[in-house]
Amino acid sequence: MRQGVSPWRLPGGVRDMTSESGGPRCDRGAGDAAGHPAPTENDQLRRFAGIWCRAVHPLAATTMTPDEFEVYLLPLAHRLSAALRGSPFDTEAAYAVGAALVNAQCTEPEALPAILGVIDAHLVSCSSSAELPDVPGHEPLAEEDARARCVRLQHALAAGFVRELRKCERDEQEAISRAALAARTEAEKALHASEAKFQAVFEGAVIGVGIAGLDGEVLVVNDAMARMFGGMDFFRPGRNVTEFVHPDDVPGAHELYRELVSGERDHFRIEKPHYRDDGSELWTNLTVTLLRDSSGAPQYQLALAEDITEHRQLRERLRYEATHDELTGLPNRTLFLERLDQVLAAGADAERFGVCYLDLDGFKAVNDSLGHVVGDRMLKAVAERLQRCVKAPDELLARVGGDEFLALVTGPAAQADGAGLARRMLAALAEPVRIEGRELRVRASIGVVDGRAGEIGRAEVLRSADITMYRAKAAGGNRYEIADADSNARVIARHSLTNGLPSALEKGEFFIEYQPLVRLTDGTVRGAEALVRWLHPVHGVLGPDQFIPLAEDTGLIVPLGRWVLEQAARQAREWRDAADDEGEPLRVNVNLSPCQLSHPTLVSDTVAVLESAGLCPSALCLEVTENDLIGADESALRPLRQLADLGVDIALDDFGTGYSNLSYLRRLPVSQLKLDRSFTRGMQRAPADPVDVKIVEGIVSLAHTLDLAVTVEGVETAVQAEHLRGLGCDTAQGWYYARPGPPERLHTLALADAS
Repeated sequence: MRQGVSPWRLPGGVRDMTSESGGPRCDRGAGDAAGHPAPTENDQLRRFAGIWCRAVHPLAATTMTPDEFEVYLLPLAHRLSAALRGSPFDTEAAYAVGAALVNAQCTEPEALPAILGVIDAHLVSCSSSAELPDVPGHEPLAEEDARARCVRLQHALAAGFVRELRKCERDEQEAISRAALAARTEAEKALHASEAKFQAVFEGAVIGVGIAGLDGEVLVVNDAMARMFGGMDFFRPGRNVTEFVHPDDVPGAHELYRELVSGERDHFRIEKPHYRDDGSELWTNLTVTLLRDSSGAPQYQLALAEDITEHRQLRERLRYEATHDELTGLPNRTLFLERLDQVLAAGADAERFGVCYLDLDGFKAVNDSLGHVVGDRMLKAVAERLQRCVKAPDELLARVGGDEFLALVTGPAAQADGAGLARRMLAALAEPVRIEGRELRVRASIGVVDGRAGEIGRAEVLRSADITMYRAKAAGGNRYEIADADSNARVIARHSLTNGLPSALEKGEFFIEYQPLVRLTDGTVRGAEALVRWLHPVHGVLGPDQFIPLAEDTGLIVPLGRWVLEQAARQAREWRDAADDEGEPLRVNVNLSPCQLSHPTLVSDTVAVLESAGLCPSALCLEVTENDLIGADESALRPLRQLADLGVDIALDDFGTGYSNLSYLRRLPVSQLKLDRSFTRGMQRAPADPVDVKIVEGIVSLAHTLDLAVTVEGVETAVQAEHLRGLGCDTAQGWYYARPGPPERLHTLALADAS
């Protein structure tokens, strides 16, 4: 290295950070730095501004006195306080505060941690207890919500700080570039005229400046460049710029350098890492310019380097916080989706991929019973165990929700790898988690999806994984399921039906069919059961088993049930008016769901329907399944008792499918038993199953002892009907007599014996 060359001083005052008036170069004025007039001063925020000033002023390069700086900070404190309490919550003000602090020259490396530290320690307390200006939509905040908002304001302030700092840096870089251009011109003149002028510029530069030959040998560097690399010893004689290659160099950096030294380009600019002699890493914003002689032939290369190591570390820290879960340290949804998009892109290196969607079973109960602190500790323990299952470089685990985790595997055997990973995760969670002396068992449901890159989109992958995971839950949980198209189609169809239910009732797509109830002693029709159907515009006629569970899940069963009751009561009235005055009136049976049974307006709605239809209560029978009444207390039975007292018959449907506790019948307000068809299938042929005969005979005898009528469902043959008549059953229904149909066919019995 050539010694004794005087350093430069860049023209144009590149490092001059003051304006003509002497204030900070990036300063926009203390009075309106935050974009708002100063709010009314108050003790709490003045105290906050004072603490802020004392923490930051010694670290800042501002020309303001401490008192001036405190006045400058007060409106910024007001903006942060207002943003913290605002509704809706918005972090935009914090971005402006970060920019205002940069404009006040709070740009030293130690300043930002001090700024954020004061906000973290004091903002919430000062904003919650102070008598502050009104904030539109303000509502008191819980401590936990205020802390969460405070963290987000800190992130936004840091982002605004970095954004404004980078803007100022770009301004400086442009000035540096102008200075470099001037330096190149000056250097070319100096080579031919006066080396003294060149040396003055070189030594005075506050950024690193170095000159190398076209062969890459370093000829000279200034003190600023030497300090960046740890001293002049780094640039020992014979050092070549080709030795500064780094594994993280941007693609194409070598090509840019080749074009420069060959004269094909005049300059290039890149962000480049370097290794110092001690092994530490230096990041620079590097501009390399080609110097030509008076004839225009390439002669030297001039390097201008700015140390951006701290700025890059800050960017990486903010990037990490934006892409990782704060509680567990795992990648979050953002990072997972970025990686998934890379894998799914057409032409991706991974030919196949697999996704595991894991959701903890019953985690809400942990939070509700033991508190969120225990819940968070449990999530951290689960994350640690799951992370140990994901070790290969082509596997990624992320926490994407409260108790939801996504894992990604890539490779030719993605399905097998995904299923294997699911098994490992379930095995890792098999051992209970011990927290505060408690052993908490962890169960999880996992959906596994595999596919080929370029053939499926992100939304479809996540939807399929979600559907498959819920299939695992529906199958009992603590297991995994592998996605298949047929299962997904069924779930999507179910979802479509669920979405179509509300409008179906409004559009009149439901209708009712009636199945006759026949008296076994004489074969006459004594009533009918009302069975609702859905005439779906796409799927055609749907039976109740296809949509009633959906209506119960969505709560639509209450208005739908009332509509069925209204239609059935109106039809019963028409039957009564059309019949002769003499004879027993026909009765209509209507099913009640558990939601209707517990609805507070059941009794009043039923009475209103009967009055509107002009129907006697005894002409109505409400059917409730045995399972709905098992274990019901007196408050649950009260509506049925009230209806029974009014004269409405109550039938216990599907009797025999529950506990069949016959003694329990004495306390129920029922007048009829509907015997489940499973007890009478053995009577469809002769000779009848003797066990079935004995069971039915016993039930009928006990029911009659309790003054209960017995109706049998699912009668399909004449032999079966004759057996039931002989055992004393009162009424029957089934395809032997008639299938469900329109009301005008009620008395048309088919007597279609299947024997």
